[in-house]
Amino acid sequence: MKCIVGLGNPGKKYEQTRHNVGFMVIDELARRYNWDVNKSKFKGNFAIEYLEGEKVILLKPQTYMNLSGESIQAVMGFYHIDVEDIIVIYDDLDLTPGKIRLRQKGGHGGHNGVRNTIDHLGTKDFKRIRIGIGRPSSNIPVIDYVLGTFPKEVQGEMQDSISKSADACESWLKGTPFLEVMNMYNN
Repeated sequence: MKCIVGLGNPGKKYEQTRHNVGFMVIDELARRYNWDVNKSKFKGNFAIEYLEGEKVILLKPQTYMNLSGESIQAVMGFYHIDVEDIIVIYDDLDLTPGKIRLRQKGGHGGHNGVRNTIDHLGTKDFKRIRIGIGRPSSNIPVIDYVLGTFPKEVQGEMQDSISKSADACESWLKGTPFLEVMNMYNN
């Protein structure tokens, strides 16, 4: 069984914000396969389906970003999912909008959702896809920036990065080793 987790904040208020690009990738994968992310349990919304004979969970924690690890840990524990069988997708201030970076492990880089995930899983060794949102160019506080929406001039790049992230997830779900997926999609 494999699990793809998109980090974000629940509710209509946050739907199109920079902090919710992880949710946007989950929505794109669900759209591609006509899956409904409509089950609610484990402090999250999820779909559980089969792809090429393997069970797959798409998870959107509903704990708010800073407590994402609670939902991830609950799903992994209930379904006995090994840490090597998850990918966590989230926004990254240090990458320019439109860039994605795949890693097999790493620190939290100041991202509270990832910090909480590391704390709850007890390891930094999980696959991740970081999606660039850039840094604020003015004196906008980071919290206001990440909870803001994408300006029109970067919406195309952001849609491309969401699509590429979904493509990378699909490659991994269909059996391509993650190291090869990293080589294909790290731009």
